[in-house]
Amino acid sequence: MTPVIVVGGGWAGLAAATELAGAGVPVHLLESARQLGGRARSADLGDLAVDNGQHLLIGAYRDTLQLLQRVGADPALLWREPLQLSVLRAHGTLQLATPPLPAPLHLAWALGRAGGLLPGERRAALAFCLRAWRQGFHVAPDISVAALLADQPAGLVRALWEPLCLAILNTPLAQASAQVFLRVLRDAFTRRRHDADLLHPRTDLGRLLPEPARHYVERHGGSVTTRCRVSGLEFDGDRRTVVSAAGRQAASHVILATAPWHAASLLATHTPLQTLAQQLTALGSAPITTVYLAYPAAVTLGRAMLGLEHGLTQWLIDRGIVCGQHGLLAAVISGPGAHMARDAESLGAQVAAELASRFRHWPAAQQIRVVREKRATFLCDVGSNQRRPSHATPQPGLWLAGDYTDTGYPATLEGAVRSGVQCARRIIDLLR
Repeated sequence: MTPVIVVGGGWAGLAAATELAGAGVPVHLLESARQLGGRARSADLGDLAVDNGQHLLIGAYRDTLQLLQRVGADPALLWREPLQLSVLRAHGTLQLATPPLPAPLHLAWALGRAGGLLPGERRAALAFCLRAWRQGFHVAPDISVAALLADQPAGLVRALWEPLCLAILNTPLAQASAQVFLRVLRDAFTRRRHDADLLHPRTDLGRLLPEPARHYVERHGGSVTTRCRVSGLEFDGDRRTVVSAAGRQAASHVILATAPWHAASLLATHTPLQTLAQQLTALGSAPITTVYLAYPAAVTLGRAMLGLEHGLTQWLIDRGIVCGQHGLLAAVISGPGAHMARDAESLGAQVAAELASRFRHWPAAQQIRVVREKRATFLCDVGSNQRRPSHATPQPGLWLAGDYTDTGYPATLEGAVRSGVQCARRIIDLLR
């Protein structure tokens, strides 16, 4: 059996390679960077290991959790807690926590007892969830999340729905797909109570999946090569794809598990694939900015995560509570905005100033680092589900895997893993 070549060592590529290797299929994974993980990888902040962005999982991420278990990742590297959302508002703090009740009663109870909501906001939130339940958490044709929430009080949208939408879809309300937003709400809140649990990585993302996945693939006879950039594709007469990367490697099946714009550049030179390349380019992208602020070790939020209603920062993560990096906070800014035009120094200073005005007893930050992923996700806008490509391409044996494919999920770790697994299973079925 000729090996399957996987191009790209992000979470989609790692999931595909793991699935193939576990089924006894020879697999070669090629990654251009010096480390695995793609857009969910480790970075360094002085002597601290952090990530290129602050990532969070939920209990509904079944494919991701199964993959972590399969590769033997240490379960202690994920800290699980029942859903608790706290958002600092102008008139108090919104506090929402799910009790030990079956789904979806736990959500109704949490909204009914949430602190920091005005009476009209509480009724509106419950009415929205009831309407979504009755409609099967589905809307057709697709509309924007802003249109979906048109009858919700502005304060509730600002404090609850908008932060959730940005965290889930990384797309502004006026553009974000209601179809995808509702699907994630359905999966998180209507099946099992633990699906809404928050899972915080206790370590850097490299140790969480990429390293265990690499060892798994290699133990099962596959290979993983980093610093190996694929510069082109050719198609020979034996229905094989030839990959140009430190030589020429041929395979009956090749999975492009790169970012969509990288895949588009490889496809665009081949006339039968140019329409697909244009489709990938048209998906668009959205940024995520994470500002890491190092304070003295005694500084803490007193909780793992806190939302901020007004200001630039949407969510603060206390990495001291989550992973023992005491005094280190991650300020997350999802989606586009004027902040993307700011240089790193002035942006970091603005975030630090905002936090100083909110937490007046804190000393000044000792170190600030801004990490921007300018194309962190595809743009999950209205109608994007209908524009997302399938795993198969017009070229037999050439496949796509990535969070942007038609999984129905947004550009999350679960979307990437789900795509890689589904793509690999289609190839396994053909090889049987």
